[in-house]
Amino acid sequence: MTTLPLRRRCLLAATPALLATPALAQDAATWPTRPIRIVVPFAAGGASDVSTRVLSQKLTELLGQSVVVENRPGAGGTTATDYVAKAPGDGYTFIMTSVSTTALALGLYSKLPYDPVKDLAPVAPAVLAPIGIAVRKDLGANTLQEFIALLKANPGKFTYGSAGNGSSGHISCVAFLQKTGTQAIHVPYRGSGPVFNDLLAGHVDFTADVPGLMKPHVETGALKALVMATEQRSSVLPQVPTSAEAGLPGYKAYSWFGLFAPPTTAPAVIDKLAKAVDTALRDPNVIARLDKDMGLPPFHDYTPARFAAFLREEIDYWVPIVKASGARAD
Repeated sequence: MTTLPLRRRCLLAATPALLATPALAQDAATWPTRPIRIVVPFAAGGASDVSTRVLSQKLTELLGQSVVVENRPGAGGTTATDYVAKAPGDGYTFIMTSVSTTALALGLYSKLPYDPVKDLAPVAPAVLAPIGIAVRKDLGANTLQEFIALLKANPGKFTYGSAGNGSSGHISCVAFLQKTGTQAIHVPYRGSGPVFNDLLAGHVDFTADVPGLMKPHVETGALKALVMATEQRSSVLPQVPTSAEAGLPGYKAYSWFGLFAPPTTAPAVIDKLAKAVDTALRDPNVIARLDKDMGLPPFHDYTPARFAAFLREEIDYWVPIVKASGARAD
């Protein structure tokens, strides 16, 4: 079972969204009767997009209806999240959102158009996403300490790309710069795919993202992965040191992706989908593609109520950190 680092308590409080009266009567026994749409709030090619597509293929098999992925990038994922929060709760629209559009967004935006707790109904978490830092191959740094020295010698000269303002990669870089007392310029994109394209082309200097997206470029020598901001090394990039091993203990960064519904979605439908997600994430082929290939270990045994409690705990942890960093996305 996947658990996140630092602190984990099983809170039992259920979110009000789960108790909401559905806008349309839904029969969980026959649901679904038509294709289901999962919105991804980031561009195609990123970890959230790829992992959602792996999951959707298995859900299509389990539910007997097509599960279609729709990318709606923009505003660090908040535009799509707001769209789903206000969508009809008919059981056919969901969103695979993340820590960045829920917990981080509350600290980054002065006014969100949605409340992550009240306006989204948690279904199930999908995968944990460890985060590391990678630099372009010709930057002149082969280790994390060399990179830190380079940043200190050239304050504000280098740029870093992220999947968008307020994304987990953005905050991971902000936390890194804050901890090392260095400066760099943020360049937001609409998803991780465009970030890596520009990093490979030399238009930005570094990024923070999941190891699965770094792996093919690290293996060819096009990028250099300097650190994994986790307590354990990544299974897909085992040669990359952890923060403590690289000489920066205490630097931790991660994300997660989870499935949410409009708040008026019938609880019985949410429960049925949550069980299907858990079954899908236990499939050996799904585990191999997510964990072994991408370095995204799946969650297990999360009911919607437990996921709601988990979200609140993440908000309690991340919002103070984001506000203390001074990072803003508006």
